[in-house]
Amino acid sequence: MPTRETNNSANVWYKNYMVLVFVIGLPALVVIVCLFFIFYSIKIQDSTVRDDWYMDGKTLYQDASRDKMSHDLGITGIMRLSSDGDDTQVRFELNYPSDSLSSGKFHDGTPLTYPKSLAVRISHATDNDKDRDFTITHSTDNVYTGKVTLDPTPAKYYVQISNDGAHNWRLVQHEKFPVQNITFRPLSSFDEDGSTLPDQRDKRAHLENKAQ
Repeated sequence: MPTRETNNSANVWYKNYMVLVFVIGLPALVVIVCLFFIFYSIKIQDSTVRDDWYMDGKTLYQDASRDKMSHDLGITGIMRLSSDGDDTQVRFELNYPSDSLSSGKFHDGTPLTYPKSLAVRISHATDNDKDRDFTITHSTDNVYTGKVTLDPTPAKYYVQISNDGAHNWRLVQHEKFPVQNITFRPLSSFDEDGSTLPDQRDKRAHLENKAQ
């Protein structure tokens, strides 16, 4: 016959699996998971926006003047990527409109020239550690060349080609890498009358001078 001491020993709380699992185990698991997500959110922050945005007070503005410039000049291009070991060879062909090439002038009347270099920005859709900024230099005719080391993992990227010279323009395209050819065209939204966004360049310069 079981004794009273045996019954009392069986009823001790730390020997009861219901108490261990539901009273202690589950709350402890919830606390551990919450601490993990708090650490993860602090350690791995969201990537910053890489585009022509600037802040005036608490308001964000998008500056579309460079996109409008590439549209007005009629600039297009194609980027060709080829593997070279761990690096990627970049060849960019900058194409001007045929009428500008024949006249030797842009649509705004200024002389047609090829910049000595162009800035390239390759931005990962979610991970800024995989972003790459580099420069391609004028090689011959309308060809620009350069080299960059890209992350081999397939992913979506935003690619920007820009000129910071007298004609401050840019071409933007998004592609899933790895890719061999990327075609750049001006934004079609500027084709329609009255669809242009305000030129914010003067306002941006004013804010930058004020901040300094």
